Amino acid sequence: MSAKITTRTIDANGLSFVVDEAGEGDAVALLLHGFPESRISWRHQLPALAAQGWRAIAPDLRGFGHSSRPPRARDYRLEVLTADVAGLFEAVGARRRLLIGHDWGGAVAWTCAALRCAPLDGLVVMNCPHPAAMMRAVRTSWDQRRRSWYMAFFKLPWLPEALIRANGARAIERLFADQPADVREIYRRNALIPGAMTTMLNYYRANFGRDPFAGAAPVIKTPTLLIWGDADRYVGPKAMREGYDALVDDLTLSRLAGVSHWVQQAAPEAVNRVLLDWLELRHIKVNSD
Repeated sequence: MSAKITTRTIDANGLSFVVDEAGEGDAVALLLHGFPESRISWRHQLPALAAQGWRAIAPDLRGFGHSSRPPRARDYRLEVLTADVAGLFEAVGARRRLLIGHDWGGAVAWTCAALRCAPLDGLVVMNCPHPAAMMRAVRTSWDQRRRSWYMAFFKLPWLPEALIRANGARAIERLFADQPADVREIYRRNALIPGAMTTMLNYYRANFGRDPFAGAAPVIKTPTLLIWGDADRYVGPKAMREGYDALVDDLTLSRLAGVSHWVQQAAPEAVNRVLLDWLELRHIKVNSD
């Protein structure tokens, strides 16, 4: 029997986060979604992790869904967002800490691990390059610049909001055309919450083209799994494969052929298998002894 997913609110780092949760205990897997998603994007992973003994928690990130929405763009800088991660782990009394992120949630996870915002037992990132690898790819690869054009567009004032919200935010619904209707509807409704589209876009406005490390990125010592659905329209192979030796000591790259950017939703069984096999291989378990 799969673990039941429940929803509640957690106060952390001075903000309120609506979370979906499965499992119990102090071995906590924290799962961070991307743009323009929500906590529901992890609906396939929460029960799988709970079945292994983890207390799996997926929040709506700040600015998304029904979590708090600080109004200023600078409140969404990556190095600021890492304090939310530390605060959430602390709020639930985590003893073991597994951090998992996709898209912008992956960028937050990379930054948290590099800046050591909290002790981590494992790091898993899905279809999101390390911020330093992404900046390098944008500088040196025409392919990645072509894929990233929308990020520059999203930095413009008011126009991106207007276009995305037009016709009842049908653009959001079309983006997830391969997902169930109820999931598409959640994403669409979230985009229409007053002020939400601006705070969601603030992730781009605060971070695109900006170095969160102010120089050389600290080397990540935490065992790291990078899952890459290689049919990603937004992130190319240069950003996902090059330059990681200087960024991560212990990296496993798992490539899922033909899988889209929305990897944990598009191929949940494959993602769960890779994730759980890696946790077993690296001995990242609920009980450390």
